[in-house]
Amino acid sequence: MPADERLTVKFWGTRGSIPVAMTSAEVRRKLIAALLRASGRTLDTPEKAAGFLERELDFAVSHTFGGDSSCVEIVTGRRDYVLCDLGSGARVFGNDVLATRGPSGNTFHAFMSHPHWDHIMGFPFFMPAYTSGNRIRIYGCHADLEEAFRGQHAAPSFPVEFSRLPAAIEFVRLEPERDYEIEGLRVRPKLQHHGGDSYGYRFQVNDKVVVYSTDAEHKLDDLAEIRSFADFFRDADLVIFDSQYSLAETTSIKEDWGHSSNVVGLELCQMARAKRLCLYHHEPVSDDEQIAALLAETRRLEEITRGDRRVEILAAFDGMEIAL
Repeated sequence: MPADERLTVKFWGTRGSIPVAMTSAEVRRKLIAALLRASGRTLDTPEKAAGFLERELDFAVSHTFGGDSSCVEIVTGRRDYVLCDLGSGARVFGNDVLATRGPSGNTFHAFMSHPHWDHIMGFPFFMPAYTSGNRIRIYGCHADLEEAFRGQHAAPSFPVEFSRLPAAIEFVRLEPERDYEIEGLRVRPKLQHHGGDSYGYRFQVNDKVVVYSTDAEHKLDDLAEIRSFADFFRDADLVIFDSQYSLAETTSIKEDWGHSSNVVGLELCQMARAKRLCLYHHEPVSDDEQIAALLAETRRLEEITRGDRRVEILAAFDGMEIAL
């Protein structure tokens, strides 16, 4: 990537555990809130209505954080595609590739945090896999990664056997705490505490650093572990962080469930002097208002605990793009 070119991160799926969709009750609640706010205004053109939505309504009313499970794209400016995880968001991403780049002649590099179903379930519906002339390289540290992908295609779970997929698909085993040069990126995996293990990834190109760290539980009483993750996040331009549970949940009823909280994410980013924290892997039972409240709470906490450097706080939503 040229030194003056910007790195961009695109979110295709941001939910944890299982995909979800807005209910009709949630849609109705948003419509009522928007109509009440529009009372007395003249919104008689599409432009006026769009301006009202963008400038006068909160995000949780005018938009949705979305419901697809984990899939994030790192755009480097090269022709090949780079992804983190292949949850149900990979289906949307794949369809976008077909519409913008065409069905064949594409190469994809997918870095897998782990093979739990919500992180691989988009692959059977990833349309580029069904076209010869495409190349898909799936990277990960798990010994059973290929077995997991093949298994979800097998009967009785799915009608198309993995071996029948026309694309050229290969699996590449990585080792944690080792640097790799892949598609112009320096990539380093790191072991994380999660059932069956998961791995975070630190991506660096030129002077830009993106950390993808989901499905990871951090034990606050393990200072050595906390320091090691602060080093992993060190000076990152963006940390994509698993904030599925509240701090209270991670230390009580959901301890050892393998996920973290917004509070721990902020503390680690402050220790690491990271520039941005993006809350990710949203709890599937949380609606848009609850995720927006978590974002506001985290921003208030950052203001209260801020030292000599601000951490920008974001909450990932399906379709979000961040230019670094």
